[in-house]
Amino acid sequence: MGGKITAVSSNGTYSFTKPNRESITLLAGLGVEGDVHAGVTVKHRSRVARDPSQPNLRQVHLLHQELFDEVREAGIEVGAGELGENVTTQGIDLLALPVGTRLHLGERAVVEVTGLRNPCLQIDTFRQGLLKQVVTRDSDGKLRLKGGIMSVVLEGGVVRPGDGIVVELPDGPHVPLEIV
Repeated sequence: MGGKITAVSSNGTYSFTKPNRESITLLAGLGVEGDVHAGVTVKHRSRVARDPSQPNLRQVHLLHQELFDEVREAGIEVGAGELGENVTTQGIDLLALPVGTRLHLGERAVVEVTGLRNPCLQIDTFRQGLLKQVVTRDSDGKLRLKGGIMSVVLEGGVVRPGDGIVVELPDGPHVPLEIV
């Protein structure tokens, strides 16, 4: 099971969006080199305010390209990096992966999936109506978050658009993703 990377993005300052790059470098235990969210402890402002000593389980944000196609059908244009993701993927159902899945990105980098991204209200400031597209309910009424997944870097390396992704599922039983 695998897919590919369609874009990589990073930003050294707090901003809703992240500019696309020719490549990003993942650093083991830290995240994306030069990105504002890189570090051993939490960097997201709301989490820092609650407890700055929490481990950073949100070092690398991955988002599926297929979401852009889905929201476009609802009349909303969104492109790679615009939702703050570091790695935009294609061909993998990221939201269905269990906790602990390892994603081999490019030649050397490996990230481990920690959980779901919880989309914030800033999404509607960016594009009106977008929050309603990324936070939905399934047929049983259960909340469904489509804003991508979060991960930590196990092995560093350079990652570029066009690189392959190999999915390594953890031994069972599999634990479904929850918000981190």
